[in-house]
Amino acid sequence: MQAMIFAAGLGTRLQPLTNDKPKALVEINGKTLLERCIVNLQMHGIQKIIVNVHHFSEQIIALLEERTFSGLDIQISDESEMLLDTGGGVLKAAPLFDSQQPILLLNVDVLTNLSFRELRSYHQREKALATLVVRRRDTSRYLLFDNNRQLTGWKNYKTGATKISKPNEFEQSSPNAFSGIQIIQPELLNLIEEKGKFSIIDLYLRLAKSNSIKAFIDDHSIWMDLGKYEQMNEAEQLVKQLDLK
Repeated sequence: MQAMIFAAGLGTRLQPLTNDKPKALVEINGKTLLERCIVNLQMHGIQKIIVNVHHFSEQIIALLEERTFSGLDIQISDESEMLLDTGGGVLKAAPLFDSQQPILLLNVDVLTNLSFRELRSYHQREKALATLVVRRRDTSRYLLFDNNRQLTGWKNYKTGATKISKPNEFEQSSPNAFSGIQIIQPELLNLIEEKGKFSIIDLYLRLAKSNSIKAFIDDHSIWMDLGKYEQMNEAEQLVKQLDLK
């Protein structure tokens, strides 16, 4: 398996920590989010990693040039000219991927001990075009899946807005919150019709109308999306748990 780390975000909700650095280089207990992400991938046997960059991109590039990650092939997908969101980021990085291997995609600010090997095994058993890691947690925006864990749509329970892939199954589907981790088959890249900046979730919702887009329900791993500055103390405590395991 190969991987792509989404590290191009502005990290505005982590200010003032991101006033002079990208979110990927915010440190928790002495180690940057990017380094933690790379080491986690390496521990799961992943050797080829793509990192997209935009905000303070030169700092991320410098770190990767200075640090030696033995045995890893790390490449940069440079979005310095325009931030492309997750879907656009994957499309821009497409020429860098191995066309024969599944691609693990994850946000740089996700802290977890989820087994990527277990996720890959599930993805392969289900013969899915894409497998999205989800959790049963409180949020306002949910992905909805039917009894076969097939994606049927998206709903914002605060505003009532919906995006429906499977009209016949949508109302009976179960809501789950996306965890910022997913696996896609390389052939998915050839099905992208969108251009420029777009969300990968919108791509999944379109493809789910006629393709297998499945949920991997993760209720057992340690997981946190470090989205806000106010969460730093919680993140430091969680990282201590992860470092002990």
